This record gives sequence, C-alpha cells and structure tokens, in this order.
Amino acid sequence: MSAHANTLSPARPGSAFSPWTVRGALTLDALVTGGNGLAYLAFSGPLGELLGAGRTTLVEVGLLLLGYALAVGALAARRQPPGPGVRAVIGVNLAWVVLSLVAMEAWLEPTTAGFVWIPVQAAAVALFAVLQFTALRRRARQQG
Repeated sequence: MSAHANTLSPARPGSAFSPWTVRGALTLDALVTGGNGLAYLAFSGPLGELLGAGRTTLVEVGLLLLGYALAVGALAARRQPPGPGVRAVIGVNLAWVVLSLVAMEAWLEPTTAGFVWIPVQAAAVALFAVLQFTALRRRARQQG
C-alpha cells in the first residue's frame, strides 16, 4: 500500500471535515451554496428561463448565495466554530427553506423545472441544517 492511500478515502466521522462534524457540515454547506451561487451568476439567462425565475432574480440570488457561502466558509475555517454562529447558520438555512417554498407560490412563476428544482434545493438546504444541528449536539455531548 502506498503512503498516499489514505488521502483519497472518504472522511471518517471523527475527521474535521466529515459532514458529521460541525466544520464538515458547514464546509459542505459553503461549497454547495457557493457553487449554486456561481451557477446562478454564470448562467442566469438560461437558468432563469429554465426555472421561470428570471435573469435578474437569479443574479440577485446568486450574489446573496455567494456572500452567504463566504460567511459560512469563514465560520467553517475556525478550528471550533462557535455555537451561536452555527445556530445562526441553521436558522438562516431553515428560513431559506420556508422562503423558497413561499416564493414558489407567492412571487415566482416557475416552470415545471422550477417546480421541481425549488423544492429539491430547499430539501438540500434543510439537510444542511439537520447535519449542522446534529453535529452541534454531538459536539456539545462530547465536550460536556
């Protein structure tokens, strides 16, 4: 076995960037959110048409997501992200889920693809919140 064999193995639950740790759950959130924001900015025209959200809306949402991803990434970069900051991320994620579903019905006029995409991305964000909450509780139990 080579000396680098373990570098390609998936993160173990005890490693810092496993999605089961606070840092890992935050990092996953930041990466996916940032990627989504970049896609919305880079492809706002075609994605706006596909989803029925409009180019301007996707540019605005893309900028918002990039800023949020940077903030979550900065929190994830800390050796031990503070509980209040993590709880704030969880709260924002849950608010995003609710607002996404409300916007789909109240403000946006999504296409069929939009009616599929909006709940799927809301479910992904809800999963981030669950991972972060679970990891925060696990960390609290281990510390005290």
